[in-house]
Amino acid sequence: MMEPYPLTFEPILKEKVWGGRTLEHFCKQLPPDVSIGESWELADLPDSIQDGKSVIANGPLAGKTLDNSFPLLMKFLDAKDNLSVQVHPSEEYALGHPEAHLKSEAWIILDAAPGSCIYVGLREGTTQEMLRASIANDTVPELLNAIEVKKGECYYLPSGTCHALGAGVLVAEVQTPSDTTFRVWDWGRTGREMHIDQAMECIDFNASQTPFEQPSPLQSGDFLTTHFVDTPFFSIERIEAIEDTTLELVVDETPVVLMVVEGHANIEHAVPVDTPVGTTVLLPSGLTNATMSMPKGTAILRFDLPEQKRYA
Repeated sequence: MMEPYPLTFEPILKEKVWGGRTLEHFCKQLPPDVSIGESWELADLPDSIQDGKSVIANGPLAGKTLDNSFPLLMKFLDAKDNLSVQVHPSEEYALGHPEAHLKSEAWIILDAAPGSCIYVGLREGTTQEMLRASIANDTVPELLNAIEVKKGECYYLPSGTCHALGAGVLVAEVQTPSDTTFRVWDWGRTGREMHIDQAMECIDFNASQTPFEQPSPLQSGDFLTTHFVDTPFFSIERIEAIEDTTLELVVDETPVVLMVVEGHANIEHAVPVDTPVGTTVLLPSGLTNATMSMPKGTAILRFDLPEQKRYA
């Protein structure tokens, strides 16, 4: 039986009308003259979804796909323009529509132009009738909560939340492995399908308005750690080296995903891995004898799966 080793993957680049070229700064080889909105870093979606499975890029398993239903989809998103206002299936909708799957996700802001926003949830008191009228009148932004964002923040968006990523924002995204999206409104762009009736079934018009709290980083030894969020599907923390240091990588029952978001790290192991900014690494269960060399200023995002797995 092969000893587990740190896995990297070939990025799956997605052309989008709202995309740009910023992912070149995250070591992605973008095709010329194409607007790339997404780099799927780690994907294990059903065969029915085109280009939905990551191919391993390193070590003895290079060229193979995961094929073991990995329960998260990891991406980088470059929003040169606003993304469509959209919603993912609610739990109730998914129960009644077997083809629809929950999609709870989180955005970690990697860069944001001054004044750039994300749009999360409807303003208090918004009704279905008001939202339908605003779609017809192209005034949807008046009903959305606009949140000005800055680098280093994290926003968790449970399935059923009406949302849009705004222009000028670069994020790392983790989500449950679903590609079910219902578009509500597309900023005047035409040519993409809308799913207004389905969206109305999924939006909770009575959702309480809870402000996002951004946690403070805590120093421990050579590291500054920010614990962003615990959800039924994943937890996220940001780990930054404040001195040249090494991080022990030991993985027990559930795999761990690391994304290098600042600087240039290296993993020392029997199968060593060079991990410049933009690299995503899957640390399989049972991994031992691995350390990550992190020069001062290097930062990674760490994604853990819950011990009691709940998959959407």
